[in-house]
Amino acid sequence: MADDDTQSQECAAVRELRANGVSMATTDVEAKLDEGNIQEAESSLREGLSLNFEEARALLGKLEYQRGNVEGALRVFDGIDLQAAIQRLQPSVNENSNPSSVSSNSSSSSSNSSYKKGRANRDSQPAVSQHAASLVLEGVYLKAKSLQKLGRFTEAAQDCTNVLDAVGRIFPLGIPDVQVENRLQETVSQAVELLPELWTQAGNYQEAMSAYRRALLHLWNLDNDCCARIQKAFAVFLLHSGLEAGPPSLGAQIDGAYVPKNNLEEAILLLMVLMRKIHQGMIQWDPSVMDHLMYALSLCSQTPVLSKQLEELKPGVFHRIDRWNILALCCNSAGQNKAALNLLRKSLHKHERPDDLTALLLAAKICSEDSHLAAEGVGYAQRAIDNAQGVGEHLKGVGLRMLGLCLSKQAKVSSSDFERARLQSEALKSLDAAISFEHDNADIIFELGVQYAEQRSLSVALRYAKKYIDITGGSVLKGWRLLALVLSAQQRFSEAEVVTDAALDETAKWEQGPLLRLKAKLQISHSRPMDAIETYRYLLALVQAQRKSFGPMKIDSQVEDDKVNEFEVWLGLANLYSSLSHWKDVEICLRKAREMKQYSSELLHTEGFMCQERGEIQEAISSYINATLLEPSYVPCKILIGAILSKMGSNSLPVARSLLSDALRIEPTNRKAWYYLGMVHKNDGRIADATDCLQAASMLEESDPVESFRSIL
Repeated sequence: MADDDTQSQECAAVRELRANGVSMATTDVEAKLDEGNIQEAESSLREGLSLNFEEARALLGKLEYQRGNVEGALRVFDGIDLQAAIQRLQPSVNENSNPSSVSSNSSSSSSNSSYKKGRANRDSQPAVSQHAASLVLEGVYLKAKSLQKLGRFTEAAQDCTNVLDAVGRIFPLGIPDVQVENRLQETVSQAVELLPELWTQAGNYQEAMSAYRRALLHLWNLDNDCCARIQKAFAVFLLHSGLEAGPPSLGAQIDGAYVPKNNLEEAILLLMVLMRKIHQGMIQWDPSVMDHLMYALSLCSQTPVLSKQLEELKPGVFHRIDRWNILALCCNSAGQNKAALNLLRKSLHKHERPDDLTALLLAAKICSEDSHLAAEGVGYAQRAIDNAQGVGEHLKGVGLRMLGLCLSKQAKVSSSDFERARLQSEALKSLDAAISFEHDNADIIFELGVQYAEQRSLSVALRYAKKYIDITGGSVLKGWRLLALVLSAQQRFSEAEVVTDAALDETAKWEQGPLLRLKAKLQISHSRPMDAIETYRYLLALVQAQRKSFGPMKIDSQVEDDKVNEFEVWLGLANLYSSLSHWKDVEICLRKAREMKQYSSELLHTEGFMCQERGEIQEAISSYINATLLEPSYVPCKILIGAILSKMGSNSLPVARSLLSDALRIEPTNRKAWYYLGMVHKNDGRIADATDCLQAASMLEESDPVESFRSIL
């Protein structure tokens, strides 16, 4: 029944026209329009509702537009002279200068001469003027809407601009907060919102940008919902238009206010303003605002800001599990893996969503980066594979990849050789299965290359390294590094150096650090220490220039990404001079390195080696022990302590054997550990064990890369 009443009211609204306090039926007007007699229909309106030419045309065009006759409405609207109408409607200093108001109230003015009646007449003039303005401006706005429906977007945008220009002349100081007719305000708000959309549809993005800024910087008296829609549309435009906006004009900037530097910053500011309005209850919750904000903040790696926005949301806006999962993504992106995993454990609890595929894969990924969490990650990855059915079946390859990475990490902390070999075999099987689902996945190809290289299947690793470079077009640095390391493990140092030089030619200057360090180590292995010194000097100059250019904050991010910094360069030079017995140069380099990083196991290792070579055995052992206390899993110092103890008599052999066995548990392919363990067995009279260890050391020496394969992960 209520629906019938609404429909009847809408019909009544269409069938009856009101203006200047007078109403008239539309039957005769519609009949004349159907016959094509626009002039007669216009005359009927002017006489029946006391309208001037422009007002009658606007009302007549609106009637045609409401009837769905867009082309007919456009013919009617074309007769409106907006400039002439605005000249009549524009307020002036003299209270009687508005012809429309005088005409509309002529009978009242002539019949009432008292002061009270005259004052009432003057107070009514702005209302009458606003009503007339509302009719004309709504007509021009509907003309723009008609042109939009006909696909004539540029013309529509021009008419919409005319509406806003006219409003600017009527209200030169902006639309006041009060005493504005509702219909006029509604027309202005609709025109302000429509204009940037029209310019966008016309493909004129620069004008669209100007229209958005005009909408938000001028005083249009927009309500909260309308302003929020414009702000959201502008933010989306900034994110996806591909047009670099640049800052607002100087005239629109406020002293002391923050001015966004680019599209992304401006979009984020707009979206955060919208989020504040949501928190304050000024507008309703809009999930798309949070979606766009997530996208924008992820583009600039500002996930901590996104976390704060999520935490400020009221309970019930997001389901708690969805909030946990998104917060886990933010924490993972910010490097807070422990917090991320704790959130995912809550999300994947048996009473929550234990089979959420995305959460399982993220949890497995986090665990794959930590050897001590790898066993837990295997469980998550296996559950993800089991649940990758139906619409999620395409993620089965991702699950298999995560399973392979977790098994590989788990193998590194296995205390049993048999268990380690089994886990490594299963890891390779999982990665091979993953590549069958995603044949051209560059990440899986790279990981397979590293896995085979670590197990010294160098020919297979070489094939995967070349395939990775082909798929990525040689644009990824770690592919070149893997290829060079595999070639160095095959003792093909000249070819590895050629590959490194080719990679340097293809790499930007600021990203050449890891390649230059690799080149220096290749030159050392090729018995060219002086060339290596020159390479290290160039690398040092590059790193120092980079620090001066980008500042310490930029260097920190480079350390994270490229794994090379000034400390490592000084340390590399110290090791190189140490191999040449240039002890004064070693001391200078160590002093420079200590200025960069005071406490480091690598630094203590180099100091200990220098003392050992000088015959200062106790000082060397002290440095090695301090290094292992600082980093208990630091293998080089364990090996050197074991080597020194193996020469101190039979009483020290058990300790040396324990240290070397622990080193091999951490790095099973370390040839020096195998060699010194063989010497311990030999000194202890275990000839068969010594033979096996020395044979393993000899085999590994033939396939030992100049850098660990783990260094590129």
